[in-house]
Amino acid sequence: MNDHPTSTPHIYSAGTPATEYHARSSVDGSSSAESSAKAQGTRKRLPGRLARLPELAGRGFLPLGLFARLPLAMLTVGTLTLVTSVSHSFALGGTAAGGVGIGSALGAPLLGAWADRSGQKLVLLTATVANTAAVIGLLMACYMMPSVSGIGESWPMLACALAAGATCPQVGPMARVRWMALTTRSIENRSPAPGNTAGEYAARDHNPALTPLARGSQIPAATVAASGSVVSARADLDTALSYEGTADEITFVLGPALVGALASLVAPWLPLAVAAAMTAFFVPAFAVHPSHLAVVPVPHKPAAGVGHAAVGLPRTGGWLRVAVPVLAMVCMGTFFGATQNALSAFAAEVAEAELAGLLYAVMGLSSAVAALSVAFWPRRFGIGTRWVTAAAAMLALTGLLYPVSGLGPMVAVLLVLGIPVGPVMVAIFSIGGLVAPSGRMATVMTALASGIVAGTALGSFLAGVLAQGSGYTAAFLVASGASACLLVLGLTAAAIISHGRGAGEPGEVGS
Repeated sequence: MNDHPTSTPHIYSAGTPATEYHARSSVDGSSSAESSAKAQGTRKRLPGRLARLPELAGRGFLPLGLFARLPLAMLTVGTLTLVTSVSHSFALGGTAAGGVGIGSALGAPLLGAWADRSGQKLVLLTATVANTAAVIGLLMACYMMPSVSGIGESWPMLACALAAGATCPQVGPMARVRWMALTTRSIENRSPAPGNTAGEYAARDHNPALTPLARGSQIPAATVAASGSVVSARADLDTALSYEGTADEITFVLGPALVGALASLVAPWLPLAVAAAMTAFFVPAFAVHPSHLAVVPVPHKPAAGVGHAAVGLPRTGGWLRVAVPVLAMVCMGTFFGATQNALSAFAAEVAEAELAGLLYAVMGLSSAVAALSVAFWPRRFGIGTRWVTAAAAMLALTGLLYPVSGLGPMVAVLLVLGIPVGPVMVAIFSIGGLVAPSGRMATVMTALASGIVAGTALGSFLAGVLAQGSGYTAAFLVASGASACLLVLGLTAAAIISHGRGAGEPGEVGS
């Protein structure tokens, strides 16, 4: 985007310390140059890019968002463990766990669309109540019918599992929407991040500290004058999304491990009880966190969406463009599900089946570290290029899975294979933010999360069929196929970004 010195900047960057926002919100006669100098001075004292995140959202936001999404990672495995334990049926346990996945895949986009219209606070609080009730109902249904062995007779249990999945609060996608609102926005249509860590906003429409243009957007005049650049906004968003990718990977590894520990050491009902308690405590705290004020609900057809002017692409055919990252997340989920199932078959053949979870955790740990490293990648290494490069690496590295026949070599291969996985996920969520139709960011983010769930079920099924008939080596073919599809979709996404820049639209920086 070309900046014009004589006109109001078109980009508002929330990448400014909260204390400076508070100072700028008051009418103290300070110049925009002085405010900018303060920002530069503060930035130089920071130890790194990750230190920007507490400044943007407040110090409590990071741990709160991490713990609030942990119950989702525990729900599927916890349901599988509990139902299998009380019914003594692997088929019924798998069906109940599948019900959780189906419910989540169907319910998440609906919750996202509702959040776009009514705001995150109402949606998350409502989902908390509904999900806690559904999980409690699942616990009661399991222990009221411990001898049930037929799927047809267990419909109350399955209904509760489906409801638990459908109502699970989508903390991860909602957090990403908040980061996008906090880091990048159009001042003509969006409101800024909270004025300080307490989330105090200047009064709208009647505040003398606001220019006529800023009054409609709650942006102090001094802040408008000192707006950040597209590059700094992009850097802050990349940092936030890389952190979110790491947080997801941590919960994906920690959730099942916590379920296994609680179920084996205490009782099979305890993991779901702990998940319900965490949902009831952490999700409301996340819902009312001041950062939710940065996301303005759009009850009617909006003029622009979060970050449209900063990182947007042509909005014609918006939902067709959204299909690219959504399909990519289905492929990513297919990769996860296939790898999990193939590793189960591998572990059962070379050692013990119970080791499959630990093997999968190795890949998750390296993926989490790699996702976090994206914040430090050079800006010229754009999102489209990152996606294509990392997906190509995934495809190449899956070839190392086939000749492995021992635990030690498999650990080494999985450690290396996880490195490109995290960056691909970060890139897909970034592209999803770029192509989201105006005012539908939460819908798109939750659709991406649903894609992972649906893909995981697909990958587990396909790999299970191949593993049953031809062994674990054949099951790894599904992971390779999913990686190949990710590469093709990455090339498509890169072409979309390139077309956006060529059309003169405000494309993504460094793409």
